[in-house]
Amino acid sequence: MAKHSHKFVETFKGFVGFGLDRPTDENALIFYLQKFSDDELVRTLVQRMSNEELLALFDHLGGLLKRHLAEDEYHRLFLKDG
Repeated sequence: MAKHSHKFVETFKGFVGFGLDRPTDENALIFYLQKFSDDELVRTLVQRMSNEELLALFDHLGGLLKRHLAEDEYHRLFLKDG
């Protein structure tokens, strides 16, 4: 059984836009992130990104994880090892 899921993008039928209100913004971000992480798309993008862009994105995502997840959440939700 797969450890990762991307069900939201497959089932969401609401409005995808940003700036209307917090719930709509949250749904739009989830939608975009799941679309962004599609294997073919992300492989294409990272091959075209500069070294500086790769580092900046990696650092930003790592910083978000560090700021918003406790250690056990990081292992359970991100690493999927607990």
